[in-house]
Amino acid sequence: MRSNNPVFNRSEEFNRSGGAAYQGFGQQQYDGYSQPGQLTSEAPPTQGRMTIDSVVQSTAITLAITIVVAGATWFLTPDIDSDEAIGTLSMALIIGSGAAFILSLVNSFKRVISPALVMAFAVAEGVALGALSKFYDAMFPSDQYGGIVVQAVVGTFAAFAGTLAAYKFFDIKVGDKFRTFVVAAMFGMVALSLMELVLSMFSNELGLFGFGPMGLIFAIGGLVLGVFMLILDFDFIERGVAAGIPERESWRASFGLLVSLVWIYTNLLRILAILQSD
Repeated sequence: MRSNNPVFNRSEEFNRSGGAAYQGFGQQQYDGYSQPGQLTSEAPPTQGRMTIDSVVQSTAITLAITIVVAGATWFLTPDIDSDEAIGTLSMALIIGSGAAFILSLVNSFKRVISPALVMAFAVAEGVALGALSKFYDAMFPSDQYGGIVVQAVVGTFAAFAGTLAAYKFFDIKVGDKFRTFVVAAMFGMVALSLMELVLSMFSNELGLFGFGPMGLIFAIGGLVLGVFMLILDFDFIERGVAAGIPERESWRASFGLLVSLVWIYTNLLRILAILQSD
């Protein structure tokens, strides 16, 4: 079950061949039969394997940490009414984003996933998202539907629920070409973002992070890509559960889901800001 997803491709369990992984799991299931066609009273053991429940639990923990830390960052940082307040919030955004980026690389390339590092990533993301959201709320104030940040949060969870429903009800099958396209597009957007950052240092930007037409197109593309990333996450979780990989891999799955949700949220936040500024 070789993975093209950079979040999962360092996992030895995820990268075992699908036949070998399933054969071992299937043989343990078959051992529950005294002979073909006859089921014994003893069910095959499931303790220690990743299940949907273990993925839900680990994902709930990482999301809760991110939301709580983001809320704490929002309320503990000063309101944006002075240069000092802007500096404090900017520092929180820089530190949170930098730590999240480093931890994302560590978690992505670590062969044995560490729950502590995944939760540390959630803390860093919470700091960055709390500061970023407060900036957007100050720049684009609105009382409609709870404000731009609330709209983005609701939209993110709606995208998650809608993608999960579509994946299950329409029985979406993920092929190698789709995986390659999504991963290539993700790295392409990251490369463009880094190029835009470098160009901004020389006052020569492409407008990818601006609030004009180019920024809107880039944000919409990022939102669609985030939904595709969720589909890859669901596919790998489903295949991992079927292959009976170790339970600790639930944390790798929750890390992948958190990355996708943050990707969707930040792009949706920008889209709402651009639409509101028009």
